[in-house]
Amino acid sequence: MGPLSGVRVLEFEAIGPGPFAGMLLADMGADVLLVDRPAASDLGLKRERWNDVMMRGKRSVTLDLKSADGARAALALIGRADALIEGFRPGVMERLGLGPEAALARNPKIVYGRMTGWGQDGPLAERAGHDINYIALAGVLAAFGRRGEAPVPPLNLVGDFGGGGMLLGFGIACALVESQRSGRGQVVDAAMVEGASLLATMFSGMIAAKRWREERGANFLDTGAPWYDVYETRDARHVAVGAIEKKFYQELLDRLGLAGEALPDQYDAARWPELRERFAAIFRTKTRDEWSQVFAGSDACVAPVLTFSEARRHPHNAARKSFVSVAAVEQPAPAPRYSRTPGGVRHAPPERGERGGEALADWGFSAAEIRDLSALGLGVRA
Repeated sequence: MGPLSGVRVLEFEAIGPGPFAGMLLADMGADVLLVDRPAASDLGLKRERWNDVMMRGKRSVTLDLKSADGARAALALIGRADALIEGFRPGVMERLGLGPEAALARNPKIVYGRMTGWGQDGPLAERAGHDINYIALAGVLAAFGRRGEAPVPPLNLVGDFGGGGMLLGFGIACALVESQRSGRGQVVDAAMVEGASLLATMFSGMIAAKRWREERGANFLDTGAPWYDVYETRDARHVAVGAIEKKFYQELLDRLGLAGEALPDQYDAARWPELRERFAAIFRTKTRDEWSQVFAGSDACVAPVLTFSEARRHPHNAARKSFVSVAAVEQPAPAPRYSRTPGGVRHAPPERGERGGEALADWGFSAAEIRDLSALGLGVRA
């Protein structure tokens, strides 16, 4: 199942982008074995696995990596893996005896994926941080927000998941292709600050061409333009308008009943406030769902602003089966889609050690070897 079927990935327990990268690979068919701590310790809270969606499709073993025996057991697992994911601060895996040098000595073909905020080197490499910090230093956070107001953090999607986990998953997939040709592994150094910058690549060219002002809310994609913004409706909900091209903008005016009205030119930025006020007044005359009907079947680029829960029930998403239910938890289906080797979710997130014995057998460990690993502290559940 999936284009990565047969690929073995060893993932060391972490939070956020590392598990997301592992989920992406598992969704595409990779056999992801999670090396869990013997007990949950994140922020001193017990992590519940049933709703930890990013663990879907994986299997688990438990291991104390701080013990000498634990490191020996981990190296044995590394010896059978095609790729590895770790999200510790730089130097931690090396101090455990599990860094790239040790891993590649044990398994010269392994792809060693490293997920950090700042990267493996540089002045900030050792410092703590979170999504908001990484996108701030990437120059991305400054672009989110309305004119004259403070920057608005856009959830932790740009640094953690788009610029972090997705970038790491892409990097590992690329390195796996290369290792099949060369027979050699390598380190993938994925830094969220660089991934966030990469997501904003388009704006580098626009700034150079003087088509983008580094001022919030002053451009056509950052709520500066009235035809690319959200508007409140009569029921205190919202619609999203993105009528950039002239033909789509004209259809927007038609559906709003403004086609014959004397309005400012679409790209007359000096009169955008005037145009925005007119749009806002009209959108307040109907409910969100009434506007959805008005714009149904049109190319005006208007869509209702849905909540997470509402999105699952939208007819388009339902028709494409864009969401799946796993262990009674509704969640996004694997993406992208493949015509011949579709991905999928094998099973619900594992509890610590769950399906570990099954995974070890599938990875080629004999019964005697599994007993030896158990003696080193490797824990499994049926």
